[in-house]
Amino acid sequence: MNNLIFVALGGSIGAVFRYLISIFMIQVFGSSFPFGTLMVNVIGSFLMGVIYALGEASQVSPEIKALVGVGLLGALTTFSTFSNETLLLMQQGAWLKAFTNIALNLCLCLFMVYLGQQLVFSRI
Repeated sequence: MNNLIFVALGGSIGAVFRYLISIFMIQVFGSSFPFGTLMVNVIGSFLMGVIYALGEASQVSPEIKALVGVGLLGALTTFSTFSNETLLLMQQGAWLKAFTNIALNLCLCLFMVYLGQQLVFSRI
């Protein structure tokens, strides 16, 4: 039951961060490409790699895993928004933007998980 509280707390923080990052990215880059979703997914992927690696090294408590790994990162990152925005680009005929969005989300997020893990594993 305690972990549920940590998940809820992390989720509320992650949701606020997601909103603020998305608004910031729209202000900087405009709304013609879903940079906000890309950014939260990239940041979240890096942090997931860090949390995973710390957990593997037994340096993160179950409560922190629940707070950050499930709650915060679960609310921060979003596959459903990525999917919807990509489909909207396709429906608008913006095929290059749609496939760029797919490629960037996939490649950058996988790389960031790897980078986060390597950062931690190299220091342990």
